[in-house]
Amino acid sequence: MKFIFITGGVLSSLGKGLAAASIGALMESRGLSVTFQKLDPYINVDPGTMNPFQHGEVFVTDDGAETDLDLGHYERYTQTTMGKKNNFTSGSIYYSVITKERRGDYLGGTVQVIPHITDEIKSCINKLREDGADLAIIEIGGTVGDIESLPFLEAIRQFRVDVGKENVVYIHLTLVPYIKVAGELKTKPTQHSVKELRSIGIQPDILLCRTERYLTPEVKAKIAHFCDVEQDAVITAKDVETIYEVPLVFHKEGLDEKIVKLLNIWTRRPHLRAWEMLVDRIKNPSKEVTIAVVGKYVNLRESYKSLNEALVHGGCANDARVLIRYIDSEEVEKEGGEELVKDVDGVLVPGGFGSRGIEGKIKAIKNARENKIPFFGICLGMQLAVVEFSRNVAKLEGAHSEEFNPHTPYPVIYLMREWFDYQSQKIVYRDEKCDYGGTMRLGAYPCILENDSLAYSAYRTKEIFERHRHRYEFNKEYFETLGEAGLQFTGLSPDKSLVEIVELKDHPWYLGCQFHPEFKSRPMAPHPLFASFIKAALDYRERNKA
Repeated sequence: MKFIFITGGVLSSLGKGLAAASIGALMESRGLSVTFQKLDPYINVDPGTMNPFQHGEVFVTDDGAETDLDLGHYERYTQTTMGKKNNFTSGSIYYSVITKERRGDYLGGTVQVIPHITDEIKSCINKLREDGADLAIIEIGGTVGDIESLPFLEAIRQFRVDVGKENVVYIHLTLVPYIKVAGELKTKPTQHSVKELRSIGIQPDILLCRTERYLTPEVKAKIAHFCDVEQDAVITAKDVETIYEVPLVFHKEGLDEKIVKLLNIWTRRPHLRAWEMLVDRIKNPSKEVTIAVVGKYVNLRESYKSLNEALVHGGCANDARVLIRYIDSEEVEKEGGEELVKDVDGVLVPGGFGSRGIEGKIKAIKNARENKIPFFGICLGMQLAVVEFSRNVAKLEGAHSEEFNPHTPYPVIYLMREWFDYQSQKIVYRDEKCDYGGTMRLGAYPCILENDSLAYSAYRTKEIFERHRHRYEFNKEYFETLGEAGLQFTGLSPDKSLVEIVELKDHPWYLGCQFHPEFKSRPMAPHPLFASFIKAALDYRERNKA
């Protein structure tokens, strides 16, 4: 196995995750198999309890890991499937070392950052060999110079010595800002960032220079001279119109050819026609549609990263540009749903936690149901659709979720005390501690679809596996009551104990799902529900025009 380590300098949010994913896409286009890993320097054991405003979305894998959002990029750009061994943090590394120390594994020795922490990091990297891939791409979170990332940088410095220089490539992503007043691209931040990295003992092989415009040969020569890299190893990481254009820009700059040369591996010529067609579809659609996303994290787009991309994919499946109108559910609470979701072609209420903005989401759902606007409820969005229907159609006054009102007279959404966990293949009791989020249902679970349903018409298959991240479930005590009032339960767990999908028959497109379909959507394979939802929104738009 060959290894690529990606570090970042100057400042955060330059796009290391997208760079790693794009490199993976290029290597796959050459016939290689790839796997990924994200090493994050924060002390949290995983991002599961972190505020989305601080860290963005939590991406969930099939095996129930709560991970960094960059793992979503890795899956969307390649054929790989991420899992627990693809994301580690300082917290998880230190937790493992401390557990071993308490168990006596170190035989009373003094436990130190070097070698114990760095050996643990290298052990995590070596777990990627289990995938049997040709190439492992490892992204180091944070910015060079941060005190938190020093153990990770030391570990990857040692790693090259352990496995041989010909098996490792260091890629450093940095910033080359354009100063408009001077009319110049400035290389000094890159020089200082590389100097900082070299002081740790790592000499980068390739520099990815994030910039507004292509670097001239003169600028590349200057960077190469001061940073001690070859000129063809200075790659322009140019700002692009769509993130799916990044692999094409990298290829144009010769990045994949340089990596292959440095690692001394043979590959076929890259096949990038599918990426070119995808970018063309995104840039030149024949139609347009507007979707209202009603949520509480709308001020930070990274909070809904997978959701945003899944909507783009759904647009690609219908040759349409999807314009996303983010609506703060607290504003809907104050002003009512009618005005804020006016002139949209579809309403989507995503998942989330906490009571803030809940009544606003319910108002938006009511507006979509009554006005026959295509509606898509995901996780909490589905649960609130059940609450709205229970209150306003089934006339269960005061119906709510136990999550927000433990004393509701009609707990149509409640905390299950036990269920069959398909990850561990055993009955899980709510008061037990388990490896799957304790009280949360996490990871991929099976669902059986009703033949005559929106869901089946989208998936075209009877059994599906989708990823979950939630604590509360539909209360089966209200199955008959709500069913008689017109709510359809079109997706159930194999043992029929869990409701996964609800629909309304007398509505052009109304569907709520307990799982998160956005986690499995890819640009080359848009998720069936998002493709169907966007098609319904386009149909709604055409009807309104007529």
